Amino acid sequence: MNGAYICPKCGEILEQKGKSLVCSQRHTYDIAGSGYVNLLLSQQMNAKLPGDNKLMVNARKNFLSKGYYSILAEKLCETVRKYTPENGLILDAGCGEGYYTVNAAKSVPNAFIMGTDISKTAVMAASKRAKAENAENILFSVSSVFHMPIKSESCDIVTTVFAPYCGEEFIRVLKSGGILIMVIPSERHLWELKEAVYDKPYLNEVKDYSLDGFEIRDNIKVCGKIQLDSKEDIQSLFSMTPYYYKTSREGHKRLDELESLSTRIEFEILIYEKKKPVSLS
Repeated sequence: MNGAYICPKCGEILEQKGKSLVCSQRHTYDIAGSGYVNLLLSQQMNAKLPGDNKLMVNARKNFLSKGYYSILAEKLCETVRKYTPENGLILDAGCGEGYYTVNAAKSVPNAFIMGTDISKTAVMAASKRAKAENAENILFSVSSVFHMPIKSESCDIVTTVFAPYCGEEFIRVLKSGGILIMVIPSERHLWELKEAVYDKPYLNEVKDYSLDGFEIRDNIKVCGKIQLDSKEDIQSLFSMTPYYYKTSREGHKRLDELESLSTRIEFEILIYEKKKPVSLS
């Protein structure tokens, strides 16, 4: 773990002792049998079960496991390999059920990967995926991206895939000159799905690329089309998006009537470098 995890209670370094992480103040966090550790304090929870629920997690797991977004996973892994130093430390902030995290871990076997998400349900699924795919260079934790139990300036790379953005925390945990890899949907991502559900489909909002504390290095566009020929896969795709909770009953009914769907998928992989401190000498 390279001493990167810190105690969420006192901030001291956590060290692995057997099946637990323990700090110098003897705060102890057990590693579950499936291979994750819960580092989320009760006061950091905004709900009894924060983050993605079981419906969204299972939908993503079922959909992604069938390879529909494999072109994104492959390009993301290629990008991670390009920027990861030997024995590097990578943090996947907002890792969800771990599809992209585990793929990245397998693509850089000499690096160590930390995946974190506020959803315990998602982290449980992620750790089971890692174990099933023999990704041993990875540890998942339950924590908020806005209060990450990660040592300052310890990470070579932070990845964030369709996850909440917390610039202050990303800057804090990245080394000087460290790399942030962010994946966002492009304007017309899933356009045909929206056409099928909404009377007036709308473009995804793509905000200005500039981020405080970072310099943009590259913007990689990943585009393709997917063909879904089962109601189950269509429902899984819809259920794993924010659209599921923003769509009217009539829109859900339209979706239920679809037997198949062909839709474009469009992503952007944004690569940023953390700005180095300005020398005053």
